[in-house]
Amino acid sequence: MELHYLDFDISEDADGSAVFDAMASVAVDRLPALWAEIARVLGWAHESFPHARAPLDEGGEWDYLLEGAEEVRTAVELHFDPQAGTVAVGSRTPGITRHSVSLSITGTPTFCEALRSAFELV
Repeated sequence: MELHYLDFDISEDADGSAVFDAMASVAVDRLPALWAEIARVLGWAHESFPHARAPLDEGGEWDYLLEGAEEVRTAVELHFDPQAGTVAVGSRTPGITRHSVSLSITGTPTFCEALRSAFELV
């Protein structure tokens, strides 16, 4: 299954357990596609390893943390006055709201191997 929004950085422990971290930031019109991709990954984990979600140090096979934020970028027009040696603020233009999501998945070696295979993660 190809991923278009989630680009995972993978950190492995000496025992083969790993953390898969991804962050995506999209405009409102791309949000449904991002959420669908997250749902596909987490749905796969729940289906492939049912009843195994719990912190690894408590005996779980896998666990995750999902967080989001909305960010509004406001463009600010700046002007430099060379004679006064100052910067002045001109107009402010509200920009597009972006939605940022971070997803961290931890897993045992068995889970990590399956996740890598299912989503072609290197």
